[in-house]
Amino acid sequence: KKASAVKEEFKNHFGLYGFIRNYFTFDSRESASGTGNLFYYLPFERDLNELGEDLNAQPSFRFLAITSRVGLDVNGYRVGKTDISAKVETDFYAGLSGSTGTATLRLRQAYMKLGWKDLPMGRNTASVSLLMGQAWHPLAADQPDVISLATGAPFNAFNRSPQVTMDANLGKHFTITGSFIYQMQYTSTGPDGSSANYMKYGILPEVYAGLSYRTGGFLAKAGVSLLSIKPRNTGVMAVVGSPEVKVDDRMTALSPFLYLQYKYKTLTVKAKTIYGSAADYLNLVSGYGITSMSDPDGHYDYAATHTSSSWVSVSVGKKLQGMFMAGYIANLGATKDFVDTGDNYYFFAKDGQNFKRMAQAFRLVPTIAYNIGKLTLGLEYEVTAAQFGDNLNADGSVMKEGTELPGA
Repeated sequence: KKASAVKEEFKNHFGLYGFIRNYFTFDSRESASGTGNLFYYLPFERDLNELGEDLNAQPSFRFLAITSRVGLDVNGYRVGKTDISAKVETDFYAGLSGSTGTATLRLRQAYMKLGWKDLPMGRNTASVSLLMGQAWHPLAADQPDVISLATGAPFNAFNRSPQVTMDANLGKHFTITGSFIYQMQYTSTGPDGSSANYMKYGILPEVYAGLSYRTGGFLAKAGVSLLSIKPRNTGVMAVVGSPEVKVDDRMTALSPFLYLQYKYKTLTVKAKTIYGSAADYLNLVSGYGITSMSDPDGHYDYAATHTSSSWVSVSVGKKLQGMFMAGYIANLGATKDFVDTGDNYYFFAKDGQNFKRMAQAFRLVPTIAYNIGKLTLGLEYEVTAAQFGDNLNADGSVMKEGTELPGA
């Protein structure tokens, strides 16, 4: 009886899932990439030698199974009127450097969720859920239909972070979402490189608010993220002796987004646009810079650079599935001029390359997948092109060719 009861408990409340996945990947040139070079970001700009050869035009190939995944869903528990569920999920990305190293388990998601259903709301009913733990960032949760590991990044946000998120379903169509989000794996850049310390000493978590509308096969989402971090803890006073003092530096930025989705039978159409501000922690191409550092108390002022990142994707078919994604990024600069665009300008950087001189980029991704029961075979061609400039304007935007340098 005990064995039967344990078996029934697992059957009713625990769901083990996962997959074995192998990526076979060829790149035509050196590019910024992560996760054993399987997570593709952007191509490096040209590095011409004295003979006119592009030293970054170096092809490469690898195949790895490190993104194989295992997870556990816990459902069906109830205490009073509160539903309780949880998820823990892992893969083998950690410990890998480039295409060498030993892959080990790492945390993808780990959260618990509390839920309350059938709450009275006039003629309708409402439901509320409270998620606590590491999960997809609200700006990154909706992704294009591709099979590449990056799932559209950096044209789409990519981030999983510790958070407390509330979803309130108001009737049949509307959902209000509010989140407090902390940084862990995906962090902001700054004077000390990429670090969660800027949020840690800034005290305030990232705040997100969003609204969703669903009817039939149509879904629309809009939301905004507020980030407020502290790039420095100490500074130097502009007085005789230049003593080091505590400072109250703070960089604050807003990143709104809009997402649309339509499903009909096997057809799915998605579109998303994000106005990213200092959103490099979301794997979006942007950053922030110092606009003033002349105060005698050692305090600095900051401004975020803005990036428009948009994509659209289409998927059709079930057994034989065709997909296509198109994305575009534009570097819009900041609303204020920086003190300079050298060491005082902190920007999206991957694999040792800083992309602050990237003016715009586009991506086209045709895909075909063949689904045979639990086996999927996919072939995808991804072309990503980036346009770089030689110099920056004072606001961090990329200077167009033919523009005179300041003071020239």
